[in-house]
Amino acid sequence: MRPAALRLPLHAPPVIGYLTNARHPRRFAALDSPVSATPVSPKPANIAASPLRIGSIDAYRGLVMLLMMAEVLRLSKVAANLPGSRFWAFLAEQQSHVPWAGCTLHDLIQPGFSFLVGAALPFSLASRAARGQSRWQVLAHALWRAAFLVLLGVFLRSMSKTQTNWTFEDTLSQIGLGYVPLVLIGMTRQRWQWIAFGTILVGYWLAFVLYPLPSRDFDYADYGVPPNWPYFYQGFDAHWNKNSNLAWAFDTWFLNLFPRPAPFTHNAGGYATLSFIPTLATMILGLIAGGWIKQAGSVWNKAVWMVLAGGMGLLIGFIAHESGLCPCVKRIWTPSWVFYSGGWCFLFLAAFYTLIDAAGWRAWSFPLRVIGANSILAYLVAHGWEQFIQNSLRIHFSHFLASKDIFAPTAGLAPYAPLLAGLATLVVLWLFLYWLYRQRIFVRI
Repeated sequence: MRPAALRLPLHAPPVIGYLTNARHPRRFAALDSPVSATPVSPKPANIAASPLRIGSIDAYRGLVMLLMMAEVLRLSKVAANLPGSRFWAFLAEQQSHVPWAGCTLHDLIQPGFSFLVGAALPFSLASRAARGQSRWQVLAHALWRAAFLVLLGVFLRSMSKTQTNWTFEDTLSQIGLGYVPLVLIGMTRQRWQWIAFGTILVGYWLAFVLYPLPSRDFDYADYGVPPNWPYFYQGFDAHWNKNSNLAWAFDTWFLNLFPRPAPFTHNAGGYATLSFIPTLATMILGLIAGGWIKQAGSVWNKAVWMVLAGGMGLLIGFIAHESGLCPCVKRIWTPSWVFYSGGWCFLFLAAFYTLIDAAGWRAWSFPLRVIGANSILAYLVAHGWEQFIQNSLRIHFSHFLASKDIFAPTAGLAPYAPLLAGLATLVVLWLFLYWLYRQRIFVRI
């Protein structure tokens, strides 16, 4: 009996190099988005009108970053304040990661981010080729970008620690570890990209299967898995159990090569360094999607191909999970998760591409494109500006109100205080990104 059925979301749903200002072109600092399709130009350019910028990619990237930034809404706290509301309970669930197998909307943020890195790469490679860069120059830049992404991820994971926290499960680190292979694969024909995709998934699946199961006296509680863990698999699926699988075993060796306050025994969430390998497969799916968009042909045919690919991905991932072939687990990025989450990514991109690039309906997506054009900066501010903004709002605006706290309203609105504080924070963050957008200032690697 399978302990967890796959839960489907009810709603379908990168960093240092150059800080550029298209109005006054010059280099300001060291940051270049790995998912930007617009080359740095010495001429002023309207980003929305650039023929090399795909509006659907910017908008989808903006949605992904908005979902990440929207963590400040604290919907779980609102749901806790309103325990009888199924509506708020559902929203809180969709803003939380599943404990192990399954999927919520929040679980699709990292796959979307990774997928879009691949989707923008064909345009980036074409831009660099047009500027006369050799393959060696492109690879040298990819190595620099990869190293910086990995270290930036380590930096973000160390912000609340007393020393450097050498761990590599952060989204940026995972992308960085797979970025150079992605660029190499991106230089090949699409036939070889599909072959690389299949080889990675089959090889990764087989490696987990061949890794021996723990002995009967293995104490899961010592490795962060409680006795009543509802996702404790038996039989073939046990090869993907939390903190007893191949990726966990690798980290108990690899992470202990770095200085640590105590020996590494397990990751509390079950996340693993080796997940960058199947994450590379997700980026390859984005690479293929970007190749479809870039090539000549009917925009409507391209949208249909993306819808078909999305449907196939969902079906394969779901069948693999339910049949017991491979559970669908984001935290260790199983092959079935690559298919399932990749299916959603194709469908999201197809929807944006159809509305924005095929039908030409762009205006509605402007708030998302503002975020997507500065996705790396949005990622960074989402990880540290919340308290600063909310404290500043309290300091400067609470004295205008009867309440001492601008986010603690009366008249029955108190349960929504976390939501109101989050909305105010989101507005401030978006206005900041909008100001940068108006000034044509974009943070890139």
